[in-house]
Amino acid sequence: HGPYQLHEPGYGLDQPEYSPYEDEIPDPQARMLAIKNAKAYLLKTSTKSGLNLYDHFANILTKILDEQPTNAVDIIENISKDVKCAQFRKKMDTLRDEYQIPPTSEAAEKCKALFVKEHGEEEEELDEEMGQPTLPNVMETAFYFEQAGVGLSKDESYYILLALKNLINVQPIQTCRFWGKILGLEMNYIIAEVQLQEGEEEEETGEEGEETVEEGEKEMGEAEEDEQKEKEAEPPKSTYKPPPEIPKEANGTGTNKYTYFVCNEPGKPWVKLPPVTPAQIVCARKIKKFFTGRLDAPVVSFPPFPGNEANYLRAQIARISAGTHVSPTGFYQFENADNDEEEGADAYEENPEFEPPPVAEMVESLATWAHHVKSILKQGRCVWINPSQKSEENEEEEEEDEEGEEQQEERGPPLLTLISEDEGMKDIPAWTAQASTNLIPEYSVAILQSNRWPGAYAFASGSKFENIYFGWGHKYSPENHIPELPPPAQAEFPSGPGITETVDPTVEEEMAFKAAQEEALAAAEEGEDDEGEDD
Repeated sequence: HGPYQLHEPGYGLDQPEYSPYEDEIPDPQARMLAIKNAKAYLLKTSTKSGLNLYDHFANILTKILDEQPTNAVDIIENISKDVKCAQFRKKMDTLRDEYQIPPTSEAAEKCKALFVKEHGEEEEELDEEMGQPTLPNVMETAFYFEQAGVGLSKDESYYILLALKNLINVQPIQTCRFWGKILGLEMNYIIAEVQLQEGEEEEETGEEGEETVEEGEKEMGEAEEDEQKEKEAEPPKSTYKPPPEIPKEANGTGTNKYTYFVCNEPGKPWVKLPPVTPAQIVCARKIKKFFTGRLDAPVVSFPPFPGNEANYLRAQIARISAGTHVSPTGFYQFENADNDEEEGADAYEENPEFEPPPVAEMVESLATWAHHVKSILKQGRCVWINPSQKSEENEEEEEEDEEGEEQQEERGPPLLTLISEDEGMKDIPAWTAQASTNLIPEYSVAILQSNRWPGAYAFASGSKFENIYFGWGHKYSPENHIPELPPPAQAEFPSGPGITETVDPTVEEEMAFKAAQEEALAAAEEGEDDEGEDD
């Protein structure tokens, strides 16, 4: 009700000592009593929550006046609920609250080392280092792959760029490249493909050789002790001869042409992966395991994998690189055109006379792409080796065995083979090429996707190209993966009269055999007595 008008009976009640209707003014004592009763009712405490309506209204009005929300009448119910919930929160606690680090602060703390410069390093030196050819331009590569909807976020790409910069500052690296990212169940792997400076790989090989010599000396000493123990009682020796072990390829060649460093997140230390062996590649083709993100995790599978997750990761990297690393046809050429394919297998160089084909041609024809990484043979090597070759001393002794064990030399496709010759999987082609956009074809980029290794991509724009991988590290299979069955149980030894158990004799046969023995013994004693009398 608004202010009272002159003709209304309530006019003048708010003005002291003035009222045109004195006879209609209520008794002030009764009015104060009614007000006290109403306030007492509002102050009545609830038996459930322990609150009263008077304080609740006061808190609601205080909250509304402090915050002054828009359209308070529409949210009065929510404000009442918030005020009531605030009454049940403890304002003080005898124990200190545990400080929880926000996820953003924790992520920033991990990447803090990437942004800290070393002592004495100036911005000019940083700019010079950023221009070195050994440091890859990850941001430019991410930009091109972004045109096809492939890649990481800009922040993560920049963190990886800084992590690669730290790796180059620590390790003697000649060339460095961001290989890709393999996903894991617990953590992921960020992989850097590097080529060490000349002399570093030889030193590593020398250290491995020294360790091998020391291990050989220990084994020789243990063998001498075992021989002395076996002289007393030699058990029967087994005639089984295990198949010869296929040696791994030397560092800088074949499957070990490059060295790989991995880390779980940018900012964490880089870990160098060991060289891969043919046995690991052969076994990796027979199993399918998800990565956990821990390099020391065991690989439980059948057939048993010879190594831990670090070796399995290195084997998968070698397989993916051999099958998916491609380049525009003609970008690389053999150093000596007169050499055979085998002699110049790994020796290729950039073609200075290369003319990049248009994007439309690279999308329509797969003959414009070629493999620049040598394929891996069934043996687990890029270059076949005869495992039956032995030293000159053993050749004369085992010539007959070698004649029956000779293996046929295995040959794979030559280097720089066109991807149009790759076999598909049933009705699925091995590769799919497409342009990044059809709206502006003059500025589009040719994108190549591998269907055999999902997650492997390549782009080409003019004379620029790059390969990258984002996936689980598994090869595509049109059918479900069927693990290899264990070998059948060994057959029982053939039974014959020499090992067959005889039937137990009866009591009559035992008594007859005992009587015959007694008669023979008595006859022998009589013969001895007769000879003594004759003498």
